[in-house]
Amino acid sequence: MATPGTRPLEGILVVDLTRVLAGPYATMLLADLGARVIKVEAPGTGDDARAFPPFVDGESAYFASINRGKESIALDLKAAADRAVFEALLARADVLAENFRPGALARLGYGFDALHARFPRLIVASTSGFGQTGPEAARPAYDVIVQAMGGIMSVTGHPGQPPVRVGTSLGDITAGLFTVVGIEAALLLRERTGRGTHVDVAMFDCQLAILENAIARLQVTGADPAPLGSRHPSITPFQAFMTADAPIVVAAGNDALFRAMAEALGVAELADDPRFATNAARTANQAALEALLEARFKTAPAVHWLDLLGRAGVPAGPVNRISEALAMEQVAARTMLVETALASGRPLKVAGNPVKLAGVPDPATRPPAPALDADRARLLAELGLAASPSR
Repeated sequence: MATPGTRPLEGILVVDLTRVLAGPYATMLLADLGARVIKVEAPGTGDDARAFPPFVDGESAYFASINRGKESIALDLKAAADRAVFEALLARADVLAENFRPGALARLGYGFDALHARFPRLIVASTSGFGQTGPEAARPAYDVIVQAMGGIMSVTGHPGQPPVRVGTSLGDITAGLFTVVGIEAALLLRERTGRGTHVDVAMFDCQLAILENAIARLQVTGADPAPLGSRHPSITPFQAFMTADAPIVVAAGNDALFRAMAEALGVAELADDPRFATNAARTANQAALEALLEARFKTAPAVHWLDLLGRAGVPAGPVNRISEALAMEQVAARTMLVETALASGRPLKVAGNPVKLAGVPDPATRPPAPALDADRARLLAELGLAASPSR
């Protein structure tokens, strides 16, 4: 039972066997929401992500950015003494998060059925490439594999060009997000039933879940959706346009916004043109409309058009580089760039928590990611176990 606190998951203890990205991203979000996360790592090497660049002072900034606020202990789950420590942690835990291949934990004696018999309130959250069931369950996966197999690469990029991976690890991140949803649902279920359950999240499933209108279009038309560059398949105009100096995006999502956009651009006649008078007509004549609009946009710089469109209430924005996005005043206002630190103490800026809860602190600084096995002595003392050498 969670104890009252200022953050919603305070009092929840998560034992974290995850590594690399999907699982650690999930447990980072749980830590941001108040859970205590104890990261159990392989002796000697730790989480694979500790070896991923970029490096600062010999430490992985990648690892530090997604493991902030956690604790670390190195345990060999095949060694009797370390298994005893692990099981002592599980006896106190609310959640065990893991992203081994299906069956790996069971072979160590820690499958869900065995754990549930010993620790009936424990929630086990398993994040894997293809899930715990089905003919592909044992298949290994990384982000690019599930982006490809799940279909999202087939609708990303420009027509006639080679397949393009989404520019961030969407396969991992979506799985991490859905894992958090599953864990929080399981915690609520446990409040009602008194028993833990098994949360099974597959990266592949998550890619299917976010395909939204691509699946609907396939079902309706019978044709596979294809890449369309920046534009939307059924809303027009809803894409990037080149101005005299830089690209911008415009999303005139209904007929009223299209008329407002046409008037702001000084081409009001387009709103009365039968080819463009309705969204269905604009989408059917997208290429012709794009040519007319881009010719107009190229007559002045981006800032000119963004000012006009903004005053007209038309959704539009610049195509920012990462540095430009982070420099926006909105980022500071929303605490979406926070300061943590490497284990050495060197400051590091990372993305903040996008979940804002009224009355819950959203500090601009966050605890650092732990050095490998940094919390061994304190954790063993807390568990009442004899101290042992660092692993």
